[in-house]
Amino acid sequence: MLIFLCVYADAQGIKKADKKYKRGEYEVAIERYSKKLNSPKHAAKANFNIAEAYRLSNRIKQAIPYYEEAIKKKYKDPAVYYYLALGYKELAKYDEAEKQLETFLKVSKDEDMVSLAESELSNLAELKVIMAKKNYYRVKNLDVLNTSNAEYSPIYKNGELYFTSNRESSKIYKATGTGFTDIYKAKTRGARVDTTTLEKMPELINDYNTNEGSVTFSPDGKTMVFAKGNTGKRKGAAEVGLYITRFRNNSWSEPRILSMSRPDSWDSSPAFSRDGRTLYFASNREDPKAQGGIDLYSARMNSRGRFGKPQNLGTPINTPGDEMFPYVADDGKLYFSSTGHPGFGGLDIFVASRKAGEITVENLGQPINTSSDDFGIFLFSADRGFFSSNRPEGKGDDDIFTFVNDDPNLRTVNYFLHGLTLTHDEKDSSQILPNVRVSLVDFENNVLDEVVTDDGGNFNFRVYENENYILLATKEGQDAQKYYVTRLDYSTVGRSIPQEELKQLVTNVTFDTLMYLEPIIVDKAIVLENIYYEFAKWDIRPDAAQELDKLVDILIDNPEISIELSSHTDSVDTESYNMRLSQRRAESAVQYIVSAGIDPSRIMAKGYGESRPIARNTNPDGTDNPEGRQKNRRTEFKVTRIDQSKKQLTEEEDTGNDQYFDEDKYFKDDDSSNNTP
Repeated sequence: MLIFLCVYADAQGIKKADKKYKRGEYEVAIERYSKKLNSPKHAAKANFNIAEAYRLSNRIKQAIPYYEEAIKKKYKDPAVYYYLALGYKELAKYDEAEKQLETFLKVSKDEDMVSLAESELSNLAELKVIMAKKNYYRVKNLDVLNTSNAEYSPIYKNGELYFTSNRESSKIYKATGTGFTDIYKAKTRGARVDTTTLEKMPELINDYNTNEGSVTFSPDGKTMVFAKGNTGKRKGAAEVGLYITRFRNNSWSEPRILSMSRPDSWDSSPAFSRDGRTLYFASNREDPKAQGGIDLYSARMNSRGRFGKPQNLGTPINTPGDEMFPYVADDGKLYFSSTGHPGFGGLDIFVASRKAGEITVENLGQPINTSSDDFGIFLFSADRGFFSSNRPEGKGDDDIFTFVNDDPNLRTVNYFLHGLTLTHDEKDSSQILPNVRVSLVDFENNVLDEVVTDDGGNFNFRVYENENYILLATKEGQDAQKYYVTRLDYSTVGRSIPQEELKQLVTNVTFDTLMYLEPIIVDKAIVLENIYYEFAKWDIRPDAAQELDKLVDILIDNPEISIELSSHTDSVDTESYNMRLSQRRAESAVQYIVSAGIDPSRIMAKGYGESRPIARNTNPDGTDNPEGRQKNRRTEFKVTRIDQSKKQLTEEEDTGNDQYFDEDKYFKDDDSSNNTP
């Protein structure tokens, strides 16, 4: 009976530990599993689950001896070798990590984990190249601010340093056994922090019962988005979400969760782009485009303050590992931390650069990165900034570090495109056309950026050297149906400044362009330039095909219009012959356009022969007028019908009402307030 009771108590004890483990209360689970380390039946499992509890609460170095002991106790799950390898990697024991990965690959049949292990082996092989890379970073612990507790995710805004810490918390988070985190701020001049000004954000932001995480600000400092969650009342970390608040009348508004932040996923580490129009963040949400683990996403804000549906950043940025803590620098480069790209161990900091349409990802190397977690970088100037790390030489847990980049070739160029949207009036004079949605699109039809022009018709985009773009302009508002959607090719190829000519640390170059949106006028003929045919033939020549492709684009971009495409001739030959020839040419052009996917019901072919000249075929004295005949040999189109039911979706409809947070509607911002945080 006594033996039965002991076995029963042993089983009940492991079940209680399992329950805490499954609920994400890892610190409590560790305590309960520790009581079973000498259990003949449960010792192997207890060691492995303690190790996993440490790993899942971001303490993998403490997990290593328990993984090792689980192996000695003949723990059967091959995953123990894979996770032990990750632990060795964080201790910079790269040879040992490689051995454990090779052992794992010999015994595991889990295809997903095998793929991860193979990727880790490949990353380890690249470490020698990363270590050999020369860089010019100087790193220093910001010891005036750091404590033995956690300080991380530094953000500089309007002369103040914001960061997250559990330095004063009296409430313990059951997952880690450490205090709940809050957001702090202190005045600073660069890296010179005035600790006498250190204070917590108000209670409206810092909830006693939750962890507050990373924070980001809009360019004007009036909008703040931050991560918040982990009350311990729900399973795991799925309750971490992104919250938004507005600074008005010298205080922050009640934070509200962004509707794009899913209740069933971990959404954290937000970062605004430099223009405030895009929000980047990390998420483990269910997504067919997800690469695995935690991925980086972006969501653009439209002209009405609404975030669109988040888009996975895809490869080469996201990997089967974890990517988080995004940050967009003034030069347009995306910095982030990752466990999936080749690195030293744990989270390393990487930079993604765009050039000639290609994105490359680069490890920042030592001393920015170590075998510990290095993350949360922020540049307050082109060559100086902050980041976070839990490296051993810190004061304890996560610390904030400062850095200087002394690279003599650091000089960078920022390229911008400024444009105006215009139209022609009845007298064919140019007029400013405001309230036009302009999209910057690459040649694979990916929308890179989007903005609505102001009252002066102005739009601005960041562009990159040696790239080809398409600008797509659509009139917004009640007059939208009155103007054609317009395309314009734009290229920066051959327009970049050579590195050796740069004299300053940062050089800004702005290109200029004009976009004309012409009014849609029913029955007004528009000549298609450069549509030529061989003599007495109607086949579409390659040069004519290029011009007809432009008309195809017009029909695609303006699905509400139907047109007549007409062909005209000069007066050479008989009227009946010219009528037949022009009809065949018009039909040939229409067939080409239909073959490109245009609905044939939207386009009608019409040959007018020589009946509608726009110039004289002969001079008044009866001699030939070649210039006039050339003008008469033309192809035109005119709009015959406008079907408003087929008008393209407006920006709001296209976004999807269930996918955005309407900032303007919620905050009703008072522009008379000049208060900034």
